[in-house]
Amino acid sequence: MALRVPLLLMFCAVTLAPGDEDELKVTRINESSFYVAGYSIRTNNTVETSGKGRIGRLWRSFIHKNLAATIPDRIGHDLIVVYSDYASDEHGDYTYLLGTRVSSIAHLRAGMAFQKVIAASYVVLTTSMGPLTEVVPAEWKKIWKAPAVELGGRRAFATDYELYDQRSADPQRAQVEIHIGLKPERN
Repeated sequence: MALRVPLLLMFCAVTLAPGDEDELKVTRINESSFYVAGYSIRTNNTVETSGKGRIGRLWRSFIHKNLAATIPDRIGHDLIVVYSDYASDEHGDYTYLLGTRVSSIAHLRAGMAFQKVIAASYVVLTTSMGPLTEVVPAEWKKIWKAPAVELGGRRAFATDYELYDQRSADPQRAQVEIHIGLKPERN
């Protein structure tokens, strides 16, 4: 069964309601590397929260044209968003790739992009359940404000990713996993 994702998923300006600023609930994992293939844009959080963002347009095109079905060598039906090529931190530009996990990048079509999610320690945060256009940006706002001790380490700004699995099939009652790459710990 194909995963249904909202047509209007985008970072939008969100006003956090009282109680939304609860402490982050994190799980730390060691992730092996894998490839994601799909379609990408270059953007930043200032643009995305201004109402002139490009992420929403990418999602609309991806869903409307059923681009997930065109990705060769894809593994499963989950959608993955990879954040990479950070210019600096959450204030700088980054590459946003929307696609699926793939077993190979050898057969990609023209116009497709890919990113290797690097093997590293990641902290996994799961959004609250609710509308995707609200819960994902709200969780990112918490991440941006969280001190390293609350995240379980310092952000690497190498690769981060979001997992849209069966829990996000209903865009009005969805949960998404956000995986934040951490810098290696020094002994």
